[in-house]
Amino acid sequence: MSLNVYLSAIRKTDVFSANITHNLNRMAEEAGIYKHLWRPNEIGVIHAFQLIKPLKTGIALMKSDPERFKKLESPNGWGTYNDFIPWLEKYLKACEDNPDAEIEISR
Repeated sequence: MSLNVYLSAIRKTDVFSANITHNLNRMAEEAGIYKHLWRPNEIGVIHAFQLIKPLKTGIALMKSDPERFKKLESPNGWGTYNDFIPWLEKYLKACEDNPDAEIEISR
């Protein structure tokens, strides 16, 4: 099981696409960004600009205490802190570069 995220510009052109394992859901929850990533529609997050602050906050929290988050890694190796941080940073950059893009996810 995994999460696919897409940012689409008004002309419905994908400007970013990424996939990450759902095994990181506990880590995302601990960082306060689970719903922002996996269920943005449930919290009214529609556009990329709405993710910028939560992603920055979540990434900063994770980087401030890596061991806290590494304890939540998947035992099977699919879903590590070292994989998640760069993925989040790329997603954040895409949101900053395309703030008006609409968020579309597939779980």
